[in-house]
Amino acid sequence: MWIDLRSDTVTQPTEGMRQAMARAEVGDDVYGDDPTVNRLELLASEILGKEAALFVPSGTFGNQLAIMSHTQRGDEILLGEECHILMHEVGGAAVLSGVQTRSFPTNMGRVHINKLERMIRGLDIHFPNTGLICMENAHSSGTAVPVENMKAVYSLAKSKEVPVHIDGARIFNAAVSLEVDVKEIAACGDSVNVCLSKGLCAPVGSILVGSYDFILKARKNRKLMGGGLRQAGILAAAGIIALTEMASRLGEDHKNARYLADRLEEIESCHVNRDRLDINMVFFTLSESVISESALITGLNSEKIRVNGQEDGEYRFVTNYGVSIEDIDKLVQTMKNIIVNYSLDR
Repeated sequence: MWIDLRSDTVTQPTEGMRQAMARAEVGDDVYGDDPTVNRLELLASEILGKEAALFVPSGTFGNQLAIMSHTQRGDEILLGEECHILMHEVGGAAVLSGVQTRSFPTNMGRVHINKLERMIRGLDIHFPNTGLICMENAHSSGTAVPVENMKAVYSLAKSKEVPVHIDGARIFNAAVSLEVDVKEIAACGDSVNVCLSKGLCAPVGSILVGSYDFILKARKNRKLMGGGLRQAGILAAAGIIALTEMASRLGEDHKNARYLADRLEEIESCHVNRDRLDINMVFFTLSESVISESALITGLNSEKIRVNGQEDGEYRFVTNYGVSIEDIDKLVQTMKNIIVNYSLDR
């Protein structure tokens, strides 16, 4: 068995999910008659405290669908300088919705309210309209953004009559870290995207929630984008278990991430960024003089351990449902062995 720390998207469906998928009652969801999808959407709207919900194929799809449904072509959307929508969704906002993106400064996901306020466009013939503000929680940096900061953004947006979308791909991780009900985070946006396949073990899918009118518009745009699925209840069945059973166990992944951080610091020249250890991600640097990136990844792969390479000079290891304490111990010991052998071979 492989140990995989590349992401929490690598989790496998649980046995309960597989059984539920096999026996799921299905219908044609484009006609609105798939009972399992309907149950998932109702459940998600209740859990997140919104009027309605829509099952979509992926988190990127959900975010881009929200942008399309909130904005008009030529609008400008404001979003954090390091957020997923801006950095890792291949310029979808420009291609799909015809909007331009403008980033505001953040500190590990936290928004500087005064700086954001100055970026909201006034009425001027030369300016694009500010069509949407996007936030992210939990943040891609590995932090959980305090609810008070999100409330301040939402209050500002409401005063300017600008809608807010929350990329809540890991919103349940944020809720666990902040020790709040997930509804408190969701209340800070007009729409929220939630991934069912990041840490929650569902094989496919995300949920977009918002008002009745917003979801009605998004449902049509989902069809436009090619996301109108048919007997999707087979997938939704896993999503129901993701929300009812898997979200409540995320604290275990957070605990394992802190354990991993402690163990990694046993390695010479390994520096863990503890300011970004709120959820299930461990960011760290490891000196090239100790081990090269290629040697580390190759060595770990040879021992059936998968990790990603560096991004902006950092490694990111992600704990998940498939990673145990014993796996973490094996990982760290393997890294130590690789480093020793690397130094001997030089």
